[in-house]
Amino acid sequence: MNLLEQVQKEQFRKKSPDFGVGDTVDVHVKIREGEKDRIQIFQGVVIKRKGGSLDETFTVRRIVQGEGVERVFLLHSPRVVDLKIVKKGMARRAKLYYLRQKVGKGTRIREAYGEREPAAETAGAAASAGAAGAAAAPAPESKNEPPAATPKA
Repeated sequence: MNLLEQVQKEQFRKKSPDFGVGDTVDVHVKIREGEKDRIQIFQGVVIKRKGGSLDETFTVRRIVQGEGVERVFLLHSPRVVDLKIVKKGMARRAKLYYLRQKVGKGTRIREAYGEREPAAETAGAAASAGAAGAAAAPAPESKNEPPAATPKA
């Protein structure tokens, strides 16, 4: 292993979330103002991923006061403190440049429901809490039908 590879290996981010184009992410960026450091959260849709290894970048787009704002971040930069996935999106393209021409509801991206793990954990916790407590009334089968009466013990 040569010296360049050794230095690059030290600079890699230890854990990077598995995100892709179309996902809505929160990027926690370290900003220096005078003598103080603070963390600013930039939330938006990932419209592009580019490069590999230590030079990998991703572009995040959001709308601020009616204007589109795009920022390019280095994935392994020390200024990117944290990266959280808010929503997984279903994109059928590698680059979502067409979002630049879209306005309002046209910029929405379908959510990928098959890969949501936190919701499954929450549902499991709610089910176990419901089983431990008193018997709850079953959910109505349709919106127009009132809930079934529970037997009294």
